[in-house]
Amino acid sequence: MAGLRLGPLLRHVDWETGTDATVWVEADRPCEAEVRCADGAGGTARTWQIAGHHYALIPVAGLRPGAETAYRVLLDGEQVWPLPDSRFPDSTIRTPATSDGPTGGPEAVRVAFGSCRWAAPPSDASHDPVGPDALDTLAHTLATSPEAPRPDVLVLLGDQVYADETSAETRRWLATRRDLSEPPGDQVADYEEYTRLYYESWLDPEVRWLLSTVPSCMIFDDHDVIDDWNTSEAWLNRMRTTPWWRERILSGLMSYWVHQHLGNLSPAELAADG
Repeated sequence: MAGLRLGPLLRHVDWETGTDATVWVEADRPCEAEVRCADGAGGTARTWQIAGHHYALIPVAGLRPGAETAYRVLLDGEQVWPLPDSRFPDSTIRTPATSDGPTGGPEAVRVAFGSCRWAAPPSDASHDPVGPDALDTLAHTLATSPEAPRPDVLVLLGDQVYADETSAETRRWLATRRDLSEPPGDQVADYEEYTRLYYESWLDPEVRWLLSTVPSCMIFDDHDVIDDWNTSEAWLNRMRTTPWWRERILSGLMSYWVHQHLGNLSPAELAADG
């Protein structure tokens, strides 16, 4: 039986028609991924593979504008979301009511935005340098207070993961794979190590539920690759002389495309991209 390794993340919701959305998942093996909504909407997609990991971006069609519907995720016909005994409300897809305006979408959009989220304090931090987690707090508010204002979209503006400042737990895991006395040390080195950062961040129970029920747009910033990334030609030339940089930048770009960028696209854009 296929298992759900990461996700689901509710990504694109069509603000012009209110009828389509996409849901991103990672499974633990090749399978058919499906979203079934309580109102009859849904969609399926086969997983595709990168570096031994299996992903799907599921197009959801047939949604009703101005409505909210609970959904389930199935892999090869077996339900994997919601999780058994979940303490959170059902994950839902909320669509905007269409209007007669020039875009056809809603007249106002409520946005929650932020950047630079540490899933855990860096290994060299003697204390928590940032305080309470804003996404955890938002998730708790929405889960426990249904009447609370709910954002229409999360806009995550960079540094979803810190490739260059890893947590103590991630550092211990890295040490089981390679010698941390060799560059790049306790920073991530390849695609597999990047996936660890996303697990650490997005498997947080509150964040996982929040990302499953509020659409999100994402862009990376320097720490998703390395601090002060591409600040000058001299910096770039220096980095290109190191033996580990090529694998790092390729893995950073690959993991960004898979985990963040792909879900920013609409079903129509995905179809046009082939």
